[in-house]
Amino acid sequence: MSQLTSLTLKAALAGLADKSFSSEELTQAHVDAVAAAKPLNAFVLETPEKALDMARAADARRARGEAGALEGAPLGIKDLFCTEGVRSTACSNILGNFVPTYESTVTANLWRDGAVMLGKLNMDEFAMGSSNESSAFGPVVNPWRAEGQNAKLTPGGSSGGSATAVAADLCLGATATDTGGSIRQPAAFTGTVGIKPTYGRCSRWGVVAFASSLDQAGPIAKTVEDAAILLKSMSGHDAKDSTSLDIEVPDFPSFVGKSVKGLRIGIPKEYRVDGMPAEIDELWEKGIAWLKDAGCEIVEVSLPHTKYALPAYYIVAPAEASSNLARYDGMRYGLRVEGANLTETYVNTRAAGFGTEVKRRILIGTYVLSAGYYDAYYVKALKVRRRIADDFDQAFQKVDALLTPTAPSAAFGLGENADDPVAMYLNDIFTVTVNLAGLPGMSIPAGVDHKGLPLGLQLIGKALDEGTLFSLGGALEKAADFRAKPARWW
Repeated sequence: MSQLTSLTLKAALAGLADKSFSSEELTQAHVDAVAAAKPLNAFVLETPEKALDMARAADARRARGEAGALEGAPLGIKDLFCTEGVRSTACSNILGNFVPTYESTVTANLWRDGAVMLGKLNMDEFAMGSSNESSAFGPVVNPWRAEGQNAKLTPGGSSGGSATAVAADLCLGATATDTGGSIRQPAAFTGTVGIKPTYGRCSRWGVVAFASSLDQAGPIAKTVEDAAILLKSMSGHDAKDSTSLDIEVPDFPSFVGKSVKGLRIGIPKEYRVDGMPAEIDELWEKGIAWLKDAGCEIVEVSLPHTKYALPAYYIVAPAEASSNLARYDGMRYGLRVEGANLTETYVNTRAAGFGTEVKRRILIGTYVLSAGYYDAYYVKALKVRRRIADDFDQAFQKVDALLTPTAPSAAFGLGENADDPVAMYLNDIFTVTVNLAGLPGMSIPAGVDHKGLPLGLQLIGKALDEGTLFSLGGALEKAADFRAKPARWW
C-alpha cells in the first residue's frame, strides 16, 4: 500500500499544505486501500468517485488560497450520519436503501472545512452493540490478531467500522458516536484514540437516534492531536438541535502538548472490579505512574453509585430507543412488508426489518415504560442517573480529571459473547457512567496484553473541559509511546 495511507491526519495536512502531494493523490491512495481491505468489512458503502471529485475540488480551493482546516483530508463516516444523496441505513434492514435529501450537521461541518468522504462505515445496527456483530451487513473484523492465531476478533462496537478503518490506515480519521462507550471501547480494542465530547458539544441533527439523552458524536483518530483537529471541526452550536450547546468551540489542538504539572487526577476505587484481568490493572498502575512523572497529583476518589450505572443505563437507553424507533413503521420510508391490514403491516415490517439485538432493546424499553412498571424501573433509573452525576460533581470538587481503564478486556473473538447479552453488556462497565452524566471521556492506546492486543486507558473530564483531556491524553500518549500496528493479513 502507498506510504500516504500511513500518515497521521496532522502530517497529511502538512504535506498537502507544502504541496508534497495533492489531495487527489492522497485520496486515491486511501480509495485503493479501502478497495483492498474487503475482508475487514469496515465499509458498507464506498464512494470512490465522490471522494475523488471532492479531492479535486479541495485541490482547486487550496490553489486559490482558500484551504479549510481539513482541506483535502479523506475521512470515513459512520453509517449513523445522514449524508445527502448517499445511502444511510444505520446498518439496519428496516431503512433499506434510504438516501437522505439532507446532510447531518456534523458531516456538513467537515465538508465546510474541506474534508473528503471515502464512504460509509459499518456499525452495530442502530448503534446497539459492543462488538459490531448486530450489523445487517455482517460483523467488522478487527485488523489486529492475537499472536500466533488467525481467529477473527471484534473491533468493539458500535463504532467498529470507524475504529477498524482508522487502525488499518483506510482513512485519516472517522466520525463515530458514543451512547454508552461506542467510541471509547472500539478505540481501546484497535489501538486508536477516541473521544466522546460533552453532551451537546456536537449536534445530533441528522444522526439517526438511538437514545437521545445519551447519544453524542465524536472522532476516532490515530493520535490525540488528530482527534483534537477533528473534534474542532465537528463541534459547534446548531439551532436545529435543541440540546446543542450555544458556546464557543475552543482551539482543541492547542491543548495537546501543554504541561499537566499540578493537575489533580482522581482514581475511582469502584473501578477496581472483581475478575478484572491483571494486565488491565497493571496498565492502570502504569498510567498512574506516567501522570505522576508528568507532574500530576494522584488522588483516590469514590463514585459510590458506579455499581448501579450499568443496570440504570440498560433501562434508560432501551426506553429511549423504544420511543425513537417507533417511527420505523413501513409507512413513510425504508422497508415495507405488506399485511392483511395496517396492524399486520406494522408487525411484518418491524419483524423483518429489525435484528435480534434491536428487538431485544425495544422490548425491554417498551416494558420499562409500560403502565405499572414505569415508576418501578424507568423513574428509579432516572434517579440513579442523577446520583451518578452527583458522584462526579463531588469528585470534581477535588480533582481535575479521572483516570480509569477503558474496557475490562482486550478484543475478544467474534461470536464469543453472542449468546450471552449480559456478558456483552459488561463491556460497557467503565464507559456508561460518562454518558449518564453527560461528561467528556477519551480512550488512549497505552499498551498491549500478553497476546499482543491493544489496551486503552480512559480519561474522564469535567463538563466542557475537553481541553484538559487533550493535554492529559497527549502526556499519556507520549509516555506510553504506543507504536504497535496490526500486522497486515487482509
